Amino acid sequence: MLLRSVWDYHTRYVEFAEWLGLLDKAEVPVFNDSDLVRWNADKRYLLELRERGVAIVPTQIAAGPCLREVVAGLTGQEIVVKPTVGANALQTIRGIAGSDELSRAMDDLPEAAYLVQPFLPEIQSEGEWSLLFIDGEFSHAVLKRPADGDYRVQLVLGGTSALAEAPSAVREAATAALAAVDTRRAPLYARVDGVVAGGRFLLMELELIEPYLYLLDFPAADDKLATALAARLD
Repeated sequence: MLLRSVWDYHTRYVEFAEWLGLLDKAEVPVFNDSDLVRWNADKRYLLELRERGVAIVPTQIAAGPCLREVVAGLTGQEIVVKPTVGANALQTIRGIAGSDELSRAMDDLPEAAYLVQPFLPEIQSEGEWSLLFIDGEFSHAVLKRPADGDYRVQLVLGGTSALAEAPSAVREAATAALAAVDTRRAPLYARVDGVVAGGRFLLMELELIEPYLYLLDFPAADDKLATALAARLD
């Protein structure tokens, strides 16, 4: 089974995990592998990758009362808070730590675990890279930019994307990030998202659960994906 239509898994994660369990019990092959999908569903994996030498956006994890404690320790800094299980910038907030505005925004957040990260202005000035891999091999890259005045690059929020030639250093860093995943075989498909800040590529997310692969921007990837899938089913 090729996961390509569960866009709401992050809002129904318990059901999603139970469904994966049923597929495992029925011995239905899942792509990407169900264990890999479970690992990738919670962005706490970023800390594991950091331990393996991957440069990530500086990240702290906090839940419940600890969230406000972590944010208080960053007073005066512009930060982004987003759920560890989430997509499409849902329940993501940005603001100055210690400000009343951010405190009110945090009041509206549901009880969950969150990533607390510095806001990187390079996302607005330079854009966010998405590098696409099929069967472990680099396929193509796009550069995403937020709408004017925003910081979120998602298309549904007004962001734009365009096929682009990723610098060699960006490609090498993205390839290394994917190689750091603890799996015996490369994922069938993967999207490595990150931003160049301070002269180096920082991983923002590693998307292994039916991510948007920008196939319309690079139609040749259709055949690559189909061929790789057929080889795994053979």
